Amino acid sequence: MISLLDTFLKTLETTLPVFAMVFLGIGLRRVGWIDQAFVSTASALVFKATLPTLVFLSITRAELDTTFNPHMLGYYLAATLASFALAWLWALPRVTPEDRGVYVQGAFRGNCGIVGLALAASLYGDYGLSAGGLLLGLVIISYNTLSVVVLLAYHPGRSMNLPGTARDIVRNPLIISVMIAIPFAAFEISLPDWLTTTGDYFASLTMPLALLCIGATISLKSIRNDSATALGASAWKMVILPVICTLGAWIAGFEGRELGLMFLFFASPTAAASFVMVKALGGNHRLAANIVALTTLLASITVTAGVFVLQSTGAA
Repeated sequence: MISLLDTFLKTLETTLPVFAMVFLGIGLRRVGWIDQAFVSTASALVFKATLPTLVFLSITRAELDTTFNPHMLGYYLAATLASFALAWLWALPRVTPEDRGVYVQGAFRGNCGIVGLALAASLYGDYGLSAGGLLLGLVIISYNTLSVVVLLAYHPGRSMNLPGTARDIVRNPLIISVMIAIPFAAFEISLPDWLTTTGDYFASLTMPLALLCIGATISLKSIRNDSATALGASAWKMVILPVICTLGAWIAGFEGRELGLMFLFFASPTAAASFVMVKALGGNHRLAANIVALTTLLASITVTAGVFVLQSTGAA
């Protein structure tokens, strides 16, 4: 009993700081200390500069023999494709065609770049950042491509297209940072101390700013007025798919840090980028926003529970 209690307290020490920042963002927005202009500016800074810097530095400091794992990347891709297919099949008879693409995207697309990476860093330190950064490259490509496929399936004739999305992926600052960082890590190219220190200062802005922005964009009023569709997609994203995919990884032989890292990515709440895509296509952006909000709030419970189970059983 004492052992389980210690494990639970350790789990809370890992997950609570991340989600506390999200709830702090909700509070600061409600009292008016941060507004939409701050959120827009800070989010752009994180996406274009501080997060790519964080990913670059974490990969350049990593030992690729340890962090680059083709088997983990292959399994994560297979699990992502399976999750996508399962969510779509489930939605076919249960969700109206106009909301089906939004539902499926919300059910499989996680916020791995912010929440997943923050949790990975909290739980596994430098390994979590470096291995998570490499995994993030795969996530960006697969999530964006599959999202375009399912959204266009129910919004034909819209301006978004696969070639355009491919160009956006290639130009994505995170993808660029991963591609630049890999040669540095592979050839053990070191940067001047003053430059890495400056980079560390700059990169340290990433998680606090990003998590505050996530909290500030959550609308509790909107959630209260939503239908069961958002709840259904949220249940898939936060409970069903993380359990299935993590159990599959364990059966496939993954354990320890690799299993834990994949769980954190599988269990990340729905990415805010899903709302941007839906709005660009003229879809039900309110449903997309509510799925993002619900999954983010649920994550504080489901991720904590999942980490506790994995650590108490010795699986991760």
